[in-house]
Amino acid sequence: MSWEVVIGLEVHTQLTTKTKLFSGSSTLYGQPPNTQAGIFDIALPGVLPLLNDAVIDKAIRLAIATNSKVQQRTIFERKHYFYPDLPKGYQTSQLDAPIVYDGYLMIETEAGEKKIRINRAHLEEDAGSSRHGEVPGMTGIDLNRAGTPLLEIVSEPDLNSAEEAISYLKQLHQIVTWLDISDGNMQEGSFRCDANVSVRRAGEPLGTRTELKNINSFRFIEQAINYEVARQIKILEAGGTITQETRLYDSEKNETRSMRAKEEANDYRYFHDPDLLPIIISDERIEAVKAAFPLMPEALKSKLMSEYDLSEYDASVIIQSRAMADYFMTLLSQKVDAKMAANWLLGDVSAYLNEKGLDITQLPVTAEAFAGLLARIEDKTISNNIAKKVFALMIERGEGADAVIEAEGLKQVTDSSAIEAWVDEVISKNPKQVEQYRSGQTKILGFFVGQVMKLSQGKADPAMINELIKQKLI
Repeated sequence: MSWEVVIGLEVHTQLTTKTKLFSGSSTLYGQPPNTQAGIFDIALPGVLPLLNDAVIDKAIRLAIATNSKVQQRTIFERKHYFYPDLPKGYQTSQLDAPIVYDGYLMIETEAGEKKIRINRAHLEEDAGSSRHGEVPGMTGIDLNRAGTPLLEIVSEPDLNSAEEAISYLKQLHQIVTWLDISDGNMQEGSFRCDANVSVRRAGEPLGTRTELKNINSFRFIEQAINYEVARQIKILEAGGTITQETRLYDSEKNETRSMRAKEEANDYRYFHDPDLLPIIISDERIEAVKAAFPLMPEALKSKLMSEYDLSEYDASVIIQSRAMADYFMTLLSQKVDAKMAANWLLGDVSAYLNEKGLDITQLPVTAEAFAGLLARIEDKTISNNIAKKVFALMIERGEGADAVIEAEGLKQVTDSSAIEAWVDEVISKNPKQVEQYRSGQTKILGFFVGQVMKLSQGKADPAMINELIKQKLI
């Protein structure tokens, strides 16, 4: 009998709020240790929590996008455990009444679409971090992250392979970034995953699970799950048993190793936080979030293909990030040609961003300014080739297309008599190539076009050049 893999995922998603879940301390990443920790975050006696109201709408957005329900009366509990980077001795979280519950996502598998149920998504505060080895033989405690707001999204154990897990995670990642629930930065820990993994023979009860903790890249999550599945099968086939525990994944050695025994809910001594009142979410608030809900990626993809005649590939690339999609839709609002805009965005613009290691939000040229460049191509003020030079100068100088074109004298020459003179000169100087063309070697047309463009310093209208050369070489 073959083994069946059973996987459930817990995704910790850091919310894009400027301040923490229960304090006014900043959530800005990468600051010097303990400079983002206020009196509540370090648990000074007597300080009281104040809920950051912005997290509620982010949770509602997640509920809508994951076909989930919103708990309209939700509470916070204290989850007790004792780590050096948890100064209160408990984490404020949700157990009995999570703010989001009973949802699902549909993922693509080799066998077709598959429904992955979402048990819950609950609000909780992050802990601080322990920094090992910065001072030899010592561990430092950094409380900058303590109190940062998280949504922990918990799936049912409906996933049966590492590939399915990655498909689910990538879709969830796209949702939280698209809706500005989280920035999804895995390197900074904004989107990290715990994977609960077990194996069983077909038809048997669920096997003993292990938890793979805090993995922050899709590649490592896939590798960790595959390693753990193979490890468990090897133990069981040798007659051994699986220990329920939390394990860490070592990416350098590509292996998991035991961290600690896996706790159960009763180990944490949950109880209702007496300092926090229940949260009451009205129907009106949910409806207001729905009313402002953006078009989701797949719906936008369909719109780009049907209304703007983009290819499936181009539309798929554009919707990979909300920022890219917003930039493109702003271009369309400026009445530029959709196909030309897509070609430029996925060509020269993406090449520049990749070379510089930038995101579209860091492009020095705004969508409105870039639309001005595309407009000058459309009205034949400049050619596509000249536009590449104009684009580079727009980045360099921070000027608009018209200012660059005027300053550099880059307007396209459309005077037929001037272009005809250049064509005549090229034909007269290249009798051998003229003979080749007239003998049927029509591919040599590009040679003539190139020579005319060289004479005109790239300013002649390519379409007019082609037409004139063909007329004169008949």
